Amino acid sequence: MVDESARGRTDTASRVVKASPLAIYRALLDPAAVAVWLPPDGMQGEIERFEPREGGVYRMALIYEEPNRAPRGKTSAANDIVEGRFVQLIPGKRVVQQAEFESNEPAFAGTMTITWTLSAVPDGTVVTVTCENVPEGISQQDHDAGLGSTLANLAAFTE
Repeated sequence: MVDESARGRTDTASRVVKASPLAIYRALLDPAAVAVWLPPDGMQGEIERFEPREGGVYRMALIYEEPNRAPRGKTSAANDIVEGRFVQLIPGKRVVQQAEFESNEPAFAGTMTITWTLSAVPDGTVVTVTCENVPEGISQQDHDAGLGSTLANLAAFTE
């Protein structure tokens, strides 16, 4: 789903994960877990700072396993550095973050709001990730693939 508003594009993806909302919530706030499941296919994660509390900040490197392949990283050819803060934490229900890419490219500027919504269903939890104000330098196709990969990784990690 795409929303072209004055603030920028909104991308969203969902998946049913066979784990409880609380187990998924914990995986969203555990830096060791995030480093494993968040990076999409072809990337590895490295947490530099992680304060999982409202107002807490984080800094993460997403490192391309093959830095010479497209797309290039936002911070350098080989990586994306993301800095952000936790805006809202509702245990077992929702995590809202604001994130910015470290980049000299104007196409990657701006603050993206990322909302993880967890809804219990009989088979586990519907996990929905909504990204608002997606930088224009991130193509719709690449972002959709990345979000799908990340949700699959989260499912594999928590199931």
